[in-house]
Amino acid sequence: MKHARKPLIQRSASALFGSSALTLAMAFSGLMSLHSATQAAPLRWAAQNDIQTLDPHSQNHSTTTNITGYAYEGLTRYNEKFQPEPSLASKWTQISPAQIRFELRRGVKFHDGTPFTADDVVFSLARIRQPQANMQIFVSGIKEAKKIDEHTVDLLLDGPNPVLLRNLTNFRIMSKAWAEKNKSVNPQDYKAKEDTFASRNAMGTGPYRITAWQPDQRISMVANKDWWDTNKGNVTEISYLPIKSDATRVAALLSGDVDLLTDLPTQDVAKLKADPKLKVLDGPENRTIFFAMDETSEELRGSNIKGKNPFKDRRVREALNLAIDREAIRRSLMRGLSVPAAIMVAPGVNGHTPDIDQPLKADIEKAKKLLAEAGYADGFEVPLNCPNDRYVNDEEICQAAVAMWAKIGVKAKLSAQPMSQHSVLLQKYESPFYLYGWGVPTFDGQYTLQDIVHTKTSGVDGKGNYSRVSDAKIDQLVQAMKTENVVAKRNGMIREALLRVRDEYFFIPIHHQVRPWAMRSNVDTLHRADDKPEARFTTLK
Repeated sequence: MKHARKPLIQRSASALFGSSALTLAMAFSGLMSLHSATQAAPLRWAAQNDIQTLDPHSQNHSTTTNITGYAYEGLTRYNEKFQPEPSLASKWTQISPAQIRFELRRGVKFHDGTPFTADDVVFSLARIRQPQANMQIFVSGIKEAKKIDEHTVDLLLDGPNPVLLRNLTNFRIMSKAWAEKNKSVNPQDYKAKEDTFASRNAMGTGPYRITAWQPDQRISMVANKDWWDTNKGNVTEISYLPIKSDATRVAALLSGDVDLLTDLPTQDVAKLKADPKLKVLDGPENRTIFFAMDETSEELRGSNIKGKNPFKDRRVREALNLAIDREAIRRSLMRGLSVPAAIMVAPGVNGHTPDIDQPLKADIEKAKKLLAEAGYADGFEVPLNCPNDRYVNDEEICQAAVAMWAKIGVKAKLSAQPMSQHSVLLQKYESPFYLYGWGVPTFDGQYTLQDIVHTKTSGVDGKGNYSRVSDAKIDQLVQAMKTENVVAKRNGMIREALLRVRDEYFFIPIHHQVRPWAMRSNVDTLHRADDKPEARFTTLK
């Protein structure tokens, strides 16, 4: 989706169900309180891709949810160690395993000065559950939001929900009155290229107001002086600059035109680390980069094989996995900044254990033999779709994979395009073979298994399953883990499902990303494994 290139200005200026603590690398320094800041502290932050929309319920896209999270808030949020803590809800109480009462924070105002109430929570739940919304996974297992009074809401559940508080961090609350006033009651239909007021403007309760969005150029934010919480940092203004070119991004940092860079070209990391004017923080990201295949269509779109689909054959999927030299990609393309992957969740995500994440070693001869056994001794042709501005070296990874698959006779015809176009292609189920990356904002394996592996349904399950994988055993495990509160039993289900995904070769995992951030020496912040810098944890000296 491409918007008109003109400024789009906003009109108005304990943990229940929590999982184990996760280790974080300290990076961004804590910001001094905005209330005590004596002068403006603008932060200029650059990365390679733009947001897709400002509608908080439209797109499950990490850059988008990061930026909209500055303006919109959930009932819960993460603390420095990724444990859920109160946000727009100040307290919650379990009435029964399927009923949780949330006491809403009093005195909270939206950016237009109107009060936040239970009506906004009820409205937002109805809105995010509409079929064109792509954020439904974050309200999975919630049947109803019931208003008790102006500051109390009961969430009625399908049953016990082990990840409820983690999911709610990304269920962002929108003003019912503002949405009605601006004809934005329904979430934007992104894949239909719909343009709405809410897709171009933001108005939440969060610590920053988004004042302008010039697509592919700049997003401007200013601190919300009426925010209910005390900002730990001193960032008063933020300019987010999407710069696709690696060289241009790095040059902007070196020249002092930007303060923070979160998409570092792997070939430049050593140089940036050696620069005394800069500092580089690196740590693992909870994102896995992988290829997915259309495993449902009777005939493979765009292939020279007619009347059947090679990807339906497990031997073909195994052969494609065996052809990939993940260590070569790690060494040559990623300069060591990746962890070769065998499973679909990264270290730090509940369900990941090193013993099941041992990737296959490349074996061209075995791959050729498997293809021959499957009836494709001469290989086959297939289109391959890749983004070129979203993940670290995304297009280069695709080019390397094309060369590796060519060794076994599979001719992947590469088409690379910006993520905004790539996303639409996937959501329309028009790609037979594609590169994708999947982060886990809940830090729990159910998120991956439920959204991109479970058989696609008309509801939440399988919402992001654009390759249309379908496996009855995995579906059964996902349904069971949703309501299982016995930790060991539930973790066993996650492990079993991850192993089945691995051993049936439903995907071709490449690696888990490592994400260095570079910044001017006067910037302190907290490195985040979800690759989402937060200004409330950032200080400019």
